[in-house]
This record gives sequence, C-alpha cells and structure tokens, in this order.
Amino acid sequence: MKIFKSLFISFVSVLLAGNIAFATESVGIDANTALQKLIKGNEHFVSMNLKHPDQNKLRRTELTKGQQPFAVILSCSDSRVSPEIVFDQGLGDIFVVRVAGNVLDDNVIGSIEYAVEHLGAQLIVVLGHERCGAVSAAVKGVGGNSHILCLAKAIQPAIDKAKTEKGDLIDNSIHDNVKLVVDSLKSSEPVLSEYIKNGKLSVVGAY
Repeated sequence: MKIFKSLFISFVSVLLAGNIAFATESVGIDANTALQKLIKGNEHFVSMNLKHPDQNKLRRTELTKGQQPFAVILSCSDSRVSPEIVFDQGLGDIFVVRVAGNVLDDNVIGSIEYAVEHLGAQLIVVLGHERCGAVSAAVKGVGGNSHILCLAKAIQPAIDKAKTEKGDLIDNSIHDNVKLVVDSLKSSEPVLSEYIKNGKLSVVGAY
C-alpha cells in the first residue's frame, strides 16, 4: 500500500502546477471543479474512507440515457492503480483510457478526443505512478520482436531526458514521461489544441 499512500500529496503538487483553463459555456463540469472532485475522491482513498458514489441501480438506469464524464484519465494499465478506485468515482463519472506506460498513439488520442468533443469533458489527467513496469522495462532495455518494443520506443524520449537529471533514473523517467505526454496532448491537432486555445480544456499531469 505504500505506493498509494503518497499518491494524494504527489497528485496535488503535480496537478496544481498545471494551468487550469475552463469554459464558461459547456455541457460538462469545468476543469477546476473536476480537479477538486478528483482530489477529494483521492483523499477518500488515502484515508480508507471510500464513498463508492454512483454505483447503485438508479445510476445504472440514468446511464442508459447517455454519459457525461467530468474528466478523462489517461493512466497506465498497471493492476495496482485503477483510476475509479484511487479517485473514488463511480459509473459514468470518469472516462478512462488505459495503456501500459500511459503513452500515446492515434487510438489513444482518438479516444480522448471523443470524450472531449462529444461527451463534454474539460479536464484530462495523465496519471503516472511509482514503480511503473513499462517504464522500468524501457529503461532496462527490451529485447526480442514483441510489441512491447513499441511501448519502449514511446517512453524513450522521457528516458533520454531523465538521463540528464539528478536522482533515480526510473523515477525521473516516470515523471518526465507524464510531462511529455501532457505536452503532446496540449499540442495535439486538430481537436485538443483548439479546445485548449479557446479555454475549454485543461491537460494536467499526476503521479
């Protein structure tokens, strides 16, 4: 559980370093409000006081009419870091995209664009985590011809950056990977960059 006990402090410090921009007119919850909901939910998780919201029969019935998640979470596939649990959210609350190493490709970006453009989400969180197996594997080097090489290639720019920094190479690579993915999403054309330019979307990183 040590991996999660530090999550709230790191999550707050990393997220609040981002510039939160939100729309004055939107069908979704603005980015600041969405951020506070995630922070509050993570407090529940850290204190072991989970509320398990939006998980009853009434909520399931509501969701048959459509979904309106208040945030998008791009996270690692690691079984120890489930966004719905660590942020104490329920059905229809967050739009989660999971891939080892929380890396980007066209399918991931397309999924995120859908949540922003069609479901009204105004906050994207790129969630990295301690002891990430994908980043660790990329740092140590991946051999063979498996598709894992694609993940390692996507993470390599973060490793190259981390090699110029003081501290633990793997942990620095994890942090740098989050930052680089955030930057890539902010500049992603044609959809996400335009939403950010118009003040309708915020992209932040968390650890």
